[in-house]
Amino acid sequence: MPTPSLGSIPTDEQVFIDKLIAIRRGRPGALLGVLEATQERNRYKYLPLETLRYVAAKMEMPLARIYSVATFYALFNLQPQGENTICICRGTACHTRGSRNLLQGARLELGLGLDGGESDGNEADKLLLTTADQQFTVRTVACFGQCAMAPVVEVNHRICGHATERTLQREIETIRAGE
Repeated sequence: MPTPSLGSIPTDEQVFIDKLIAIRRGRPGALLGVLEATQERNRYKYLPLETLRYVAAKMEMPLARIYSVATFYALFNLQPQGENTICICRGTACHTRGSRNLLQGARLELGLGLDGGESDGNEADKLLLTTADQQFTVRTVACFGQCAMAPVVEVNHRICGHATERTLQREIETIRAGE
């Protein structure tokens, strides 16, 4: 598989990815580790298509395989993320305990509105919205596996159980205040 042109991703990113691959090559989960570290290094915490192409070429794997891994795992993002993420569980336990209201409240609080962003208007579908200033991304997941603490929200990778609209509003206010 030919290597993408050197101009497709910055040289420092190429060097970083090359080192990751050299360290992880032949180990179980090598691809996951490379993608995770590469995404974490990206300013907007996502994997651009050019990066996926580069990883595919360097790991001598079909791009379709790299893409299928990146789309299968919820931890990977193919779109730019905001500086802060709010992830709301839409699983059955969370739904029955009010996660729809949490989602609507977060969208309103962040100025994302209530229309658009769903595939067919069903808020149980996967949702990903980022504020215009790139400060916040609101997304949904099918389940965090923390059903006993429903409804569950993850704010900047910190799980908040038994969340209410008010506690989520306070979390947003705290982030905005820079605390």
